[in-house]
Amino acid sequence: MSAVQAPITKDRAQIKERTLRTDNWRKTPIITFVIFTSWVVYATVRAMMGKWYWVEEYHYLTPFYSPCVSESCVPEAAEFGTFLPKLPFFVPFAAISLPFLLLFRLTCYYYRKAYYRSFWAAPQACAVREPHAKYTGERRFPLIGQNLHRYFWAAAFLISLINTWDAIKAFHGKDGGFGIGLGTLILVTNVILLWAYTLSCHSCRHVVGGRLKNFSKHPVRYWAWTQVSKLNEKHGLFALITLGSLVVADLYVALVSGGAISDLRIFN
Repeated sequence: MSAVQAPITKDRAQIKERTLRTDNWRKTPIITFVIFTSWVVYATVRAMMGKWYWVEEYHYLTPFYSPCVSESCVPEAAEFGTFLPKLPFFVPFAAISLPFLLLFRLTCYYYRKAYYRSFWAAPQACAVREPHAKYTGERRFPLIGQNLHRYFWAAAFLISLINTWDAIKAFHGKDGGFGIGLGTLILVTNVILLWAYTLSCHSCRHVVGGRLKNFSKHPVRYWAWTQVSKLNEKHGLFALITLGSLVVADLYVALVSGGAISDLRIFN
């Protein structure tokens, strides 16, 4: 009995329905669109305000302005010097780090899936027909730039080190010695989550254990690779959580710096 040969065609199947799914598949793209848009609006406004980013008493510096390297920065907040001239109000104070952090997230594998579906509808969900007539992948400009993700990861790694230093500096008491406040805990929690997001990145997994032909000859790297692999399973979760932790950290510092609230002190 001979096999039935299906006709070869380059055309898509002529199915009238866009999808045969019966669940509410539009829910996730819509929620993602709202969350991402709200975050971008908030971050843009805060990055360009140029104030309420530093609490002198407790050395709180918002992660949105770190490192603060402009001559417009408060001298005490410019931990790494000021090698940029005074910036116009529409230029973020973190003009060095912010572009790299944004590019790191824009090229992130999780974020690509999220904003491709929610903003470009390419496609909006699994088993849902894509509205675009052609698909060229990430082989042409501008999407070919997604391949630079590994380099933006390296920049994000360095910036995470700077954020860690900011969190350490936040253990500052009102009298100049050691102290802990609610702001300290918020900044430390935020930097821990940022490290979880950065280290769970696929590029980090490749840096740690990629290109090894024999794991048994590299037990330390193999152990590190397994730990990063465990984090990698929750990479998308960390990507979303850190959006919230960044807003909480920035908003708290802004409210304390602006005098709207007082820092809740735990010690000194």
